[in-house]
Amino acid sequence: MTETHSFTGRVLCETACQLGEGPTYDPATGKAFWFDIKGQKLHELHLPTMTKAVHDLPFLGSVLAVIDAERQLIVSDRGLFIRKVADGTLSPFLTLEDKPQNRSNDGRVHPCGALWASTMGRNAEKHAGAIYHVAGDRVTKLYSNLTIPNSICFSPDGSIGYFTDTDVDHLMRVALDPKTGLPAGEPEVLCDESGGPGDVDGSVCDADGLIWNARWGANAVEVYRPDGTKIARYLVPASQSSCPAFIGEKADRLLVTSAWQDMDAAGRRADPHAGQTFELGIAVKGRFESAFAL
Repeated sequence: MTETHSFTGRVLCETACQLGEGPTYDPATGKAFWFDIKGQKLHELHLPTMTKAVHDLPFLGSVLAVIDAERQLIVSDRGLFIRKVADGTLSPFLTLEDKPQNRSNDGRVHPCGALWASTMGRNAEKHAGAIYHVAGDRVTKLYSNLTIPNSICFSPDGSIGYFTDTDVDHLMRVALDPKTGLPAGEPEVLCDESGGPGDVDGSVCDADGLIWNARWGANAVEVYRPDGTKIARYLVPASQSSCPAFIGEKADRLLVTSAWQDMDAAGRRADPHAGQTFELGIAVKGRFESAFAL
């Protein structure tokens, strides 16, 4: 029986995102970033001072990766863009696919510096999405016919990749070449979560190889061993928890985004923290995201 823990954390940001997603942290600046995909916003929070900034975007952004002190990579429905940190200027970089009916969704940088990024239909159309591998300016399609590709994360040594199609709710495991982040075998089902409650959404993998998954529709973050055994469940105060990220100087804290997407007025009244961003309030053995190798 998986032990369930009450929420002991705090609301990190009260702004209610329609679809809060794609959180990450830059240890060089002490800033956490996340998106409101549907609201076309990039949120920025300087953790030492709790100073907040919100940046309007001209597209549906969903993934941010640090390149260096001056530049960031943003994945969006219009492709990949390089963002200047100083003034927010955006420059087109790459296109993942020629499907204007799609948008970007989940993504994460492999320890080698390559990016995995996913796409999906704007209305979660069946089998419209895919997962791509981006190494420098080279794009490789890894998996197709996915509906809501999510949960992309990697073992600390880069030898294992994890992902899911939230529509199917199987957490998948695949062997990788640690030097390239490319698959070295066929994906296998690590854990079948199709029985509910909720759905497998965004994930991160900690320094011990544990997988921390935000459980959409179940107001929780759940923890898995690399063999798929679920060992803990931590509640959060919003039903649609969407994605976690390690934050803080030692990567020992956990940020969790959420969403109010698809809720009517009554639903939002019943879920007053929906869309807010939380700190889980426990000590974790996290690790920092790798920079994207341009």
